[in-house]
Amino acid sequence: MAFSAFHAGHSDVAQIDTAYSTLTPLLGAGAAFVFLVSLLISGTSSSVVGTMAGQVIMQGFVGFTIPVWVRRLVTTLPAFLIVALGADVTHALVVSQVVLSRALPVPMTALIYFARRTEIMGRFASSRIIEAGAIFGAVAVVALNVILVMDTIGIPVPGFAAA
Repeated sequence: MAFSAFHAGHSDVAQIDTAYSTLTPLLGAGAAFVFLVSLLISGTSSSVVGTMAGQVIMQGFVGFTIPVWVRRLVTTLPAFLIVALGADVTHALVVSQVVLSRALPVPMTALIYFARRTEIMGRFASSRIIEAGAIFGAVAVVALNVILVMDTIGIPVPGFAAA
């Protein structure tokens, strides 16, 4: 939808709010409404999955419980504050994803470590080849995350064009 609506003559659409307001004259109010609802649903889905994953980890592995209202407040309050303060929501979204990407190597490392242990995985433990591929993938993700953070904060990365 984005390509067909914006590519031909509307390549200046780079912000979520611009995309929303451009959809109405191009495809009608129904398309803009569907775009709005899809953003709300995807954001809610992401928050629910993240909250549930955090809950399982905290309760199952750490044995620590946080009341439901605190979890909901902590996961939704930052988004409401960003909107209420009038911040650039697209930039806030990009920054939030950069911050979240920094946490990715932790579960990747744990997954590689636990997946290779036969006392945990039994006959399904990772072979040396699978483990080497996983380590290579984890190193690539960490390297790309470093480049992403450098690019986001404005540090030029040799060999990579600035976004």
